[in-house]
Amino acid sequence: MHPPNTPALHNDALAPVSSERRVFQWHDHASLWFSLGVGLLVMQVGAYLMPALGTQEALIAILAGSVIGAGLLGWVAKLGCASGLASAGLMHAVYGRVFASLPIVLNIVQLVGWGTFELVVMRDATVAIGQQAMGLAGIHWPVLATLLWGGVVMALISGSMVQLVRKLIARVALPLVVLSLLWLSWQFLSLAQAQGFDALWRRQGTGGMGVLPALDLVIAMPISWLPLVADYARHGASAGAAQRGTWLGYALANMWCYTLGVLVALTLPSKDLVQALLLAQGGLIALSLILIDEVDNAYGDAYSGAVSSHSLVPRWSVRAWGLVVAGLCTALALVLPMHSLEPFLLLLSSVFVPLFGVILGRLAFGADTARLLAQARKAHAAPVVIWLLGVAVYHLAPKVLPGAGSALPALAFSFALALLTRPRQP
Repeated sequence: MHPPNTPALHNDALAPVSSERRVFQWHDHASLWFSLGVGLLVMQVGAYLMPALGTQEALIAILAGSVIGAGLLGWVAKLGCASGLASAGLMHAVYGRVFASLPIVLNIVQLVGWGTFELVVMRDATVAIGQQAMGLAGIHWPVLATLLWGGVVMALISGSMVQLVRKLIARVALPLVVLSLLWLSWQFLSLAQAQGFDALWRRQGTGGMGVLPALDLVIAMPISWLPLVADYARHGASAGAAQRGTWLGYALANMWCYTLGVLVALTLPSKDLVQALLLAQGGLIALSLILIDEVDNAYGDAYSGAVSSHSLVPRWSVRAWGLVVAGLCTALALVLPMHSLEPFLLLLSSVFVPLFGVILGRLAFGADTARLLAQARKAHAAPVVIWLLGVAVYHLAPKVLPGAGSALPALAFSFALALLTRPRQP
């Protein structure tokens, strides 16, 4: 309770966005999510599919995983836009105003983790470009590169998110990154043609990964953005436009970058994707443009981490929390080594796939989200139990049904059970 004459702190994450702030059109959503979907991290994960999978198997997993994963993003974007609520608000409405703190904290942890990974990827790419272009070397360059990109993210987080999306990303970053992807695709397709395109197309996998486990790995990338999408979609003017723009933008970017990663692994097998990209003709310029675009991924992690943190401690503004999150990511990037991505991605999926399966099952078919949020108890037992069972299904499904994957069984289970048990709508 607040003292009688003390106004309650405004919690922007738990209040719908006002109509005058809903300015995003479908192309704003598409531009944002295409830009967020492009990244060196995505290409690296694409390269991980090889040589375990055959070329055609990898492309099937990429196509299906991108459509499904981006479709989930678009569906949650529609919920966020229709309700005007951030992800934290959706979690409060479904899981209860006290219990929701747990998934919100998990979200903050994973956002800090992703932000740190992005800065490490950007640092390593910057050092590689510096060595290639100017022969820079020395142990201080990685530190300076980390501080440089961390400072850029902190500068961006100090401004307006809406203006950043509508002016910088849509008008400047997006055209440049599309040109760089086109150039790299042309170079590596030419290299594939020179090496014998037909043989590469028919190449069989060495085993160790099936199509459905690979599908899990592809879906893991868009699913890692599920806790962020409503933070941006809530600024949309139309729920349908938010869904279409998010789905189209991210699906295209995910397919393109995963496929490019596979193509690089086929033509220039290397443990270092950045070095392989630099070997392409014009690769230095193309990689530099992708590196600049990578900034918005780190920014997206910091901004959504700030919104989620603000939902827990509203006395600090979203901007103040953004500076804290960006600063923490920068500090961790200085001391944490880069390690295997696959377990990290799949661990995140095991939490957020069923988490949002429940949210979609409860809210996606005409639920009055604002009313549910206003009437939320401390904890809602049924959604909590279904979520925890969904996490168990995620981990048990591959053991019970080998080769079936984890993400789709967990998603189907949590969504169906949440839909079947949801209270009758007035």
